[in-house]
Amino acid sequence: MSFRLQPAPVARPNRCQLFGPASRPAIFEKMAASAADVVNLDLEDSVAPDDKAEARKNAIQAIGDIDWGTKTLSVRINGLDTPYWYRDVVDLLEQGSDRLDQIMIPKVGCAEDLYAVDALVTAVERATGRTKPLGFEVIIESAAGISHVEAIAAGSPRLRAMSLGAADFAASMGMQTTGIGGTQENYYMHHAGQKYWADPWHWAQAAIVAACRTHGVLPVDGPYGDFSDDDGFRAQALRSATLGMVGKWAIHPKQVALANEVFTPTEAAVTEAREILAAMDEAKRSGQGATVYKGRLVDIASIKQAEVIVKQAEMIAG
Repeated sequence: MSFRLQPAPVARPNRCQLFGPASRPAIFEKMAASAADVVNLDLEDSVAPDDKAEARKNAIQAIGDIDWGTKTLSVRINGLDTPYWYRDVVDLLEQGSDRLDQIMIPKVGCAEDLYAVDALVTAVERATGRTKPLGFEVIIESAAGISHVEAIAAGSPRLRAMSLGAADFAASMGMQTTGIGGTQENYYMHHAGQKYWADPWHWAQAAIVAACRTHGVLPVDGPYGDFSDDDGFRAQALRSATLGMVGKWAIHPKQVALANEVFTPTEAAVTEAREILAAMDEAKRSGQGATVYKGRLVDIASIKQAEVIVKQAEMIAG
């Protein structure tokens, strides 16, 4: 372990982030009543240019008027390459209540993007006397973003989470696909007459997880576009969870239960993790640094793995 220990991310459930356009206030109550851990009111891609101002007003009113319970409440602002984002930030902070937990910054390409938003947010907070610091979450959805992913993860003390936005990422990379996430038909290897489909998002997800874990940020998988394909959503979510991501977006209400299912440790997994911790505790009392559990070696590193599962389960239960 490096002398400089990796910091822990914010301790909160983030299994599912449910998105809804802020131009449709009729769905806000349903979003608040959902089982999602995070709600994202969207001012960006799902809102037409002519509707931006009205959507912003809707989001500002909803922040204070709707009972969001214990959910993390986030608003996705417009990108820094648009004329909308500065007004999103200023109006949300000057007119909205402090129930807002964080804003999502899309298409972040470098750490300086975070610096710019942080400077504006800090100025508004000081001018208005807001005492609850606003958190940030970002989306990596460009070649520049993935190239600078570690600098972005370290770009602001406000940063809480980072997601992969597969659609814009694919476009920026010049990938020949129109799918949003999931296995791609032409991304395969061929051997002995058989096709073997690989995961084209794996390397980007792994890079995001490594950057996030280095700097105490929650790594989150983004959208799965085909909301009629439960098995495809579940498969991608399982891969993401195995790589170390803590949750996934839902762009349709039916995806909430799927995300919660995958990113909640199973009772069997938690039981096994507790048994491993107990076995290692017994080994340490006997002066041993390793032991055998169900026919396999477990050691001090196994304690860390088991603790991840137990802590996640306890946080969700709490």
